[in-house]
Amino acid sequence: MTVAIQRQTRRPKEISDRRRLAYERAQMARAGQGKIRSRFREDVSRDPKPLGFYMILAVSITLVLFGLVMVLSASSITSFHNGGSPWKLFIRQATMAGLGGVGMSFAYAFRLDYLRHLAKILPGVGIVLMLMAFIPKFGTSVNGAHAWVHIGDQKLQPSEFMKLFIIIFGADLLASRDKEMGTLNRTMFPFLGVVCLGAGLSIVQSDLGSCIVMLGIAASILFLAGAPLRPMAGLGLATAVFGTIYLNLSPDKMSRFTSFMHLEALRESDSYQVYQALISLSNGGVTGTGIGAGSGKWGYVPLAHSDFIFAILAEEMGLLGVIGLVTLFAFLIYFGLQVALSCRHRFGMLLAGGISAWFLIQIVINIGGVVGLLPVTGLTLPFISFGGTSLIVSMVACGLLMNVARRPR
Repeated sequence: MTVAIQRQTRRPKEISDRRRLAYERAQMARAGQGKIRSRFREDVSRDPKPLGFYMILAVSITLVLFGLVMVLSASSITSFHNGGSPWKLFIRQATMAGLGGVGMSFAYAFRLDYLRHLAKILPGVGIVLMLMAFIPKFGTSVNGAHAWVHIGDQKLQPSEFMKLFIIIFGADLLASRDKEMGTLNRTMFPFLGVVCLGAGLSIVQSDLGSCIVMLGIAASILFLAGAPLRPMAGLGLATAVFGTIYLNLSPDKMSRFTSFMHLEALRESDSYQVYQALISLSNGGVTGTGIGAGSGKWGYVPLAHSDFIFAILAEEMGLLGVIGLVTLFAFLIYFGLQVALSCRHRFGMLLAGGISAWFLIQIVINIGGVVGLLPVTGLTLPFISFGGTSLIVSMVACGLLMNVARRPR
């Protein structure tokens, strides 16, 4: 009887102790779940996004729409004269814009740590694609450059992919070896080895523009990563010497490369494109002739819908349209650099900085060539020129910029 009474009197105390322990464990579990949720929230970025994220999104979409309008205006005459519908090239570009939107969304949602795992193999994929251009079944030549690959009914330019792959590879390599920047065998030389492969294949393909852009991207990423300036200056000088020797080996290439310095004298030969582009620029005035009313696309400006679309834009939209386009490009590059500077993890900083530098270099080279201030190298104007590969890769790059912007920590 006594034992039974003792058991009955102890049960309430044991139950309260168990409840207290259960309550403490539940609190600990909730705290643990809170940490997991906070990490998950940081990964999927449900937190309010910075201004740079929204600006990059808005500017990139505006540029794509701007480009579609200009491609329709600049390509309709060419498509019609080739026996097709005036809408043919526009529909193809709009389809590529849709695929680019899917690629942008995927790049935005893709985890950056997963991207770092892929960074080591992406240059290999790019090299294989560029080598496919030399296979007769796949490769094709356009305007003297053997830099395109046919896959089914689609034509791709692998060098556009290689530009982005170089940025991703360099950002991963230099971020993982940030404390070894003074050891050139561990940082600069492995990165430049990949860059030289891509640039060398571009030279063999007669795609001088892509070669210059790849080298510019490499220099920008190394500078952002804090590479020693003296070796960089020495490599830059060696590159300039090699480029001069390469151009001197072919008088035709040297003449085309330097023709921008003799526009009036060579206006009937090597400077014909640029000279006609300047006429279109002057016809535009302040407000332009109106979209669709320009005369340059009627066969006067070669490649009016691709490399020289800036001349058609300037003619039809005038100085105001040019200022608007340049402002959009300036916003994209500025906020891309702001994303890089505000990012606390090194990989994201180098990735965003490399993409911004790539856009800046290619835009300057294209517009500089059209207005006669730089050599014409056959580069597209990002987002604006006709070209599915360039448009898709540019939109994917903007998706990566937004990905970095939403993960500043």
